[in-house]
Amino acid sequence: MENFTLNSVTLQLEGVKVTQVSVYPVFFFFFLSYILIILANICIVVLVFTDKNLHQPMYLLFCNLPFNDILGNSIMVPRLLIDILRPPSERLISYYECVVQAFTTHMFGTTSHTVLMIMAFDRYVAICHPLRYAAIMTNKMVIKLTVSAWGVAFVLVGILLGLTIRLNRCRTKIMNPFCDNASLFKLSCESVFVNNVYGLTFTVVLFSASIGSIVLTYTQITIVCLTSKNKSLNSKALKTCSTHLMVYLIMFLCGTFIIILHRFPQYSDYRKLSAILFHVIPGTLNPIIYGVQSREIRKFLSKLFQSRKVS
Repeated sequence: MENFTLNSVTLQLEGVKVTQVSVYPVFFFFFLSYILIILANICIVVLVFTDKNLHQPMYLLFCNLPFNDILGNSIMVPRLLIDILRPPSERLISYYECVVQAFTTHMFGTTSHTVLMIMAFDRYVAICHPLRYAAIMTNKMVIKLTVSAWGVAFVLVGILLGLTIRLNRCRTKIMNPFCDNASLFKLSCESVFVNNVYGLTFTVVLFSASIGSIVLTYTQITIVCLTSKNKSLNSKALKTCSTHLMVYLIMFLCGTFIIILHRFPQYSDYRKLSAILFHVIPGTLNPIIYGVQSREIRKFLSKLFQSRKVS
């Protein structure tokens, strides 16, 4: 394929670099991971919406994460699986499909932060203002927080991709296993200074807001727990907050690892693998962590299995 073609509609993906021997093991690893992600997250969402005991703001807000995991992985992983089995010369993708994939990829990462931020706010109100919790965290507030989490991500990512779409392209090779903003604007021979500035600002603002909200809310929660002699409150805070914090740390560490590896071009293959695992690892672990830690979900599952044994 000609590498210098002005605004070509057909692009070539680099895909995952695997040896001939490891093609099928890698394929089945990602295939089984994808099946687990879809089944586990769908089960959690169905469970929350069918059990009235789980119709609480904490679980309703958490449902944003399974939906985000399903959406983010469904756009990226199936295409990745197909490309693993194809020779490099046949890993072709249309420019428009590539833009959609890049948009969903960045929406996945951004929404992971914004959703965990609104979940942190819910935990703050529940533990620091328990008497006002029902008055503050109404159904209307849950809807507002959910719309805000997705709306902010949509606007930020929309501007990010909008700045890239305006550029003319003179290359056709996507140097990544899947499409993202950086791999798209690198196809251009024009100046990408504005893209780099906005991309850096985008990352700094998102990470600062994310880390800041977690530190602020958990500082307040820690102060309340240390000054309170209510063992029931402290036990509840420990269980719910440890789950939320664990999910946040997994997502944050996966994302930070990719950013660090960007600074070391010699480890580009590890960075590309980390970018894939950023989708797969949180999507696999989130429902498991909440399923194991949540007393309500454990009770529902135990009742379900007991009823099956009786029948």
